[in-house]
Amino acid sequence: MNNTTYDLIIIGSGPGGYVGAIRASQLGLKSCIIEKDKAGGVCLNVGCIPTKALVERAEIFNSLSELKSMGIRTDKSELNYAKVQKKAQTASTRLSKGISFLLEKNKVDYIQGEARKIEPSKVTLDDGTVITGTYILLATGSSPRAIPGFETDEDRVLSSTGMLAMTELPRTLTILGSGAIGIEFAYIMNSFGVKVTVVELLPRILPLEDREISEAIEASLSKQGIKFIKGTGAERMEKKDDAVDIVLSDEEKTVLSADKVLVAIGRKPNTDRIDLSLTDISINSRGFIETGDYYETGEKNIFAIGDILPSAQLAHVASMEAEIAVAHIAGKVTVERIDDTEVPSAVYCEPQAASFGMKEPEEENAEITVSRFPFTGNGKAKATGHSEGLVKIVSDKEGHILGAHIAGRNASEMIHELLLAKKEGITLDRLAEMIHVHPSLSESIMEASKEAYDGAIHL
Repeated sequence: MNNTTYDLIIIGSGPGGYVGAIRASQLGLKSCIIEKDKAGGVCLNVGCIPTKALVERAEIFNSLSELKSMGIRTDKSELNYAKVQKKAQTASTRLSKGISFLLEKNKVDYIQGEARKIEPSKVTLDDGTVITGTYILLATGSSPRAIPGFETDEDRVLSSTGMLAMTELPRTLTILGSGAIGIEFAYIMNSFGVKVTVVELLPRILPLEDREISEAIEASLSKQGIKFIKGTGAERMEKKDDAVDIVLSDEEKTVLSADKVLVAIGRKPNTDRIDLSLTDISINSRGFIETGDYYETGEKNIFAIGDILPSAQLAHVASMEAEIAVAHIAGKVTVERIDDTEVPSAVYCEPQAASFGMKEPEEENAEITVSRFPFTGNGKAKATGHSEGLVKIVSDKEGHILGAHIAGRNASEMIHELLLAKKEGITLDRLAEMIHVHPSLSESIMEASKEAYDGAIHL
């Protein structure tokens, strides 16, 4: 038994867990983190960070074609994907060490092990060690969701974890699912010369995005060579000596044969490996924990954050939830739970997609204004050869922003101007009259704001 009694025990060291631990230290709480793997969790080690490193390498590789237009000879045949993969893993390793340094700097105890049983004031690890504390914060994250009959072996049938560990490129790849994970890997693999087919059960790709944004991304990726099959599911999988066949559920029972298959149908909360039976924590039918305004569970001294909640499974959401929960535990005045309409998200392909808040209603609504501006009207976008996509703003009749959606170059960076405007109640007429640097992609935000009043100049 660990003899230290902590103010706060945190289970999981991902973007929610480590941020919560550091914030707890700043607020004077003695805390520890229990982690079964590496510091930084899934996002940093086998998720968003290495994936974005691969996206960057893919963009560099794609840019070689531009060099050819300048008369520079390039030879893509010498690509060594193992070095690409190593570059991504090196970035993750460095950041993981950085997180370990920050935890040590803030005097957070790091306990290696897996939490298996939770009680109101103690946690039992897989080796029998018992950790005691006044409060507990559950931040156990999520894992790739599986499909019965399409089990991953991380060799030929892969999850996102297996894709990141891959050191040799397949000739062909079938991807099941067209959410952010599926689309990002489709872009990466296609950029490196893999023939990619994406299968989506729903009528359009990126089904959580605004319809017009999804269509813009699909049009661009299709032009780049990615094949999309929508409105049909995968019926069964057959492993052969030299390929993996996916039989679709369409009338023709179409067979897709590929070297490898990526199963990317979302992620499930990591609540199934922890015994919570001795607590009053409520878990819904999908495995998510129900919480209150400050992320408190049914057990008054146990809090939960991140991917184990029925909120957006995003690293930045987990981090903010952690700060809210820890501040409340420390007795500090803090905001209540995150406003879901103010959560930005992004898809890192090229062009990118980024959004928050209300989408364009499927049916016309006289109370809602939708304004848009295409990057084809933006000087910098045209000059730099990145004129695909648009800025789209959903607002009320008074010009208050209800949602914003961008498909285009650097969309993940641009979205924050519109999010800040929504959060602070800045109306579109004020954005329209704010001077933006010329030339800049952000001028498209100004133009979309002007268009809400039929005043766009370059349209």
